Amino acid sequence: MKISVITLFPQMFIGPFNYSIINRAKVQGLVEINLIDLREFGVGKHRTVDDKPYGGGAGMILKVDVLQRAIKHSVDKKLTKKEQKVILLSAGGKTYNQEMAKDFSHLKHLIIICGHYEGVDERILNFIDEEVSIGNFILTGGEIPAMAIVDSVIRLVKGVLRQGVTQSESFSQGLLEHPQYTRPKRFGKLSVPQILLSGDHKKIRQWKEKESVKKTRKNLNSKKARNHSPQIQ
Repeated sequence: MKISVITLFPQMFIGPFNYSIINRAKVQGLVEINLIDLREFGVGKHRTVDDKPYGGGAGMILKVDVLQRAIKHSVDKKLTKKEQKVILLSAGGKTYNQEMAKDFSHLKHLIIICGHYEGVDERILNFIDEEVSIGNFILTGGEIPAMAIVDSVIRLVKGVLRQGVTQSESFSQGLLEHPQYTRPKRFGKLSVPQILLSGDHKKIRQWKEKESVKKTRKNLNSKKARNHSPQIQ
């Protein structure tokens, strides 16, 4: 799989992409990551990538002509439309989830555009496939969300992790993963649930399923409570 990240700050990715599972996937040739410097497609002597918004307003807007050139450069012309996708990281995009991570992991090429400044020229939507957001909050740019998406996608690429590891994880089956424990059996007054020490695989499986449902229900109820909390005027 190939992942291309269009960004004004490619150096931000050097550390996160050179360690752990992402680096191992790169070394094994399972994933290729290209960092595309948006400034290289800027206008004029100063490589300008942004401008003031028409109609006034605070902040600067990334230019559609600059972004379009970067996209055109990044797209693999040997691949079909179904084999690659261009996404823009934007506060107004569809909220990212595990299902989207799975879909992206099956692509041959994923192109991620990191938004920045006040926003992007709306006309860029004619040159992308999807807008994506990692949540209802604002960051200074799309670089950190891009890192999160790349990490979540790469670990699902075939061969990156041991077979079966991702199948029982949180969100993979629509439920949060059951509680996990390891040595020591007892830590102060806290003990590992006895069922996990029993060796009865059927009962252990049933316990894990029950705990997954309980954990998911608790999480959903907590979210509902937060969403319906009174707003301070």
